[in-house]
Parts: sequence; structure tokens; C-alpha cells
Amino acid sequence: MTYTIKEVSEITGLSIYTLRFYDKKGLLPFVSRNESGYREFTEGDLNLIHTICCLKDTGMTIDKIREYIDDVMQGTNSIDHRVELLIEHKRKVLNELERVKQNLAEIDYKLDLYEAPDAADKVAKELAFAINEKQVNRLDNPYPVLN
Repeated sequence: MTYTIKEVSEITGLSIYTLRFYDKKGLLPFVSRNESGYREFTEGDLNLIHTICCLKDTGMTIDKIREYIDDVMQGTNSIDHRVELLIEHKRKVLNELERVKQNLAEIDYKLDLYEAPDAADKVAKELAFAINEKQVNRLDNPYPVLN
């Protein structure tokens, strides 16, 4: 079974423009064209597009994705290089995940603070500390509420 670019767009959630952009950037060399010149996608093509989306969604650059796809097109000779690319990318994704977890912890801290029964008192103390710090350092008070 084959799919048109419109059907692939509907299946993947990628716009037709994005699919054409990916093709232009060399990410879809595996997609065949019919006798009329239209792209015809197969299930295998959809699997590779899924991998491309995964790599893109996790921050891999178009150039690195193209490098990965070039390796795929070379067959089994490029497995070692694919492993290297994916290990490096996984390391970057894990670093980003750790950064996101730290940011999420700060958001949770602020939510706990603002949802506490004594939130107004705690926020007032934080604000008083910040204003005092400005005064001690002879800086203008940027908090208009308490000028």
C-alpha cells in the first residue's frame, strides 16, 4: 500500500509544507516518485518519518538527522556510526531532561508557596527581603507596590 503526501500529512500530523521541506533538505531520499512525479510513501517510509520526527522533537539538528538518514541509506555498513550518533543525541536529550526536571522543581516550589494557607505572609516576607536587599545596596526599589 502506498500513501500520497496528503495522506502522510494526515497520518503524521506534519504539514505538507514540512514534508516537502524535509525532502528538499535531503531527509526523505527513501521516498519514491511515481511516473507522474508525485511522491509515493510506503509503510517503511512512514517508519523512517516517525524516527525523523522523534529526532527532531528531541532537538537533533536537520544536519545531524540528514547524517543519520544518509547512514540508513548506506545499509548495514553504517550501523556503528548510527550508534555513535544516537548515543551522542541521547546524552544531549538526557541533559536537557535534567534541566527541565530542575525547572519543574522550581515551578512546584512556587506552586507550593502560592497554594499554602499562609501564602500572603510568605510572599510578603520574600518581598520585604528583596526590598531590604535593594536598600542595603543603595539601589532603587523596583517594586512599585511598596515605594
